Amino acid sequence: MIPQIVGLHRFYVISVMEEYENHELTGIIIGCCYEVHNQLGPGFLEKIYVNALKIKLRQAGLKFEIEKEFAVIFEEQTIGKFRCDLVVEQKVIVELKSVTGYQPKLFQHQVISYLKASKIKTGLLINFGNTSCEVKRISV
Repeated sequence: MIPQIVGLHRFYVISVMEEYENHELTGIIIGCCYEVHNQLGPGFLEKIYVNALKIKLRQAGLKFEIEKEFAVIFEEQTIGKFRCDLVVEQKVIVELKSVTGYQPKLFQHQVISYLKASKIKTGLLINFGNTSCEVKRISV
C-alpha cells in the first residue's frame, strides 16, 4: 500500500498507510509531538514534555486523560494495575520517554502490554530525548 499524505505542517509531512486504524488521529498527535520537540528540543525530564503536549493537544481540540489507570486481568482475576502517560480520545495510548541514545525494546513491549490490557488497539511511543523526535506506532 502506498503512503497517503494526510496533513502538512511547516516542518514535516504526516504520511500514513491507508489501512492503519486511527491514522488521522495518530497523525494529529504525532504533529503535536513534533511541535513540542521543535520548540523545546531534547534534554528535559519527561514531565516537561507531558505538560507541553497537553497544551498542544488542547489546541488541536483533542480530548485526553493523563495517567489513566487500567486493571490487568489474568484468568478473569485482577492481578494489578498500570497507568499510561496519556490516552487520547479513548482510542490511542501515548507513552512518552526522554531517553538519550538507543531506545530499549522494553519500551515497545511496555506499550504492547498496555494496549492488550486496556483493549485499546493503537499506541504511540514517543521519545523526546534525542536531537530528533522519535515516533513508533504500535498496533495490536
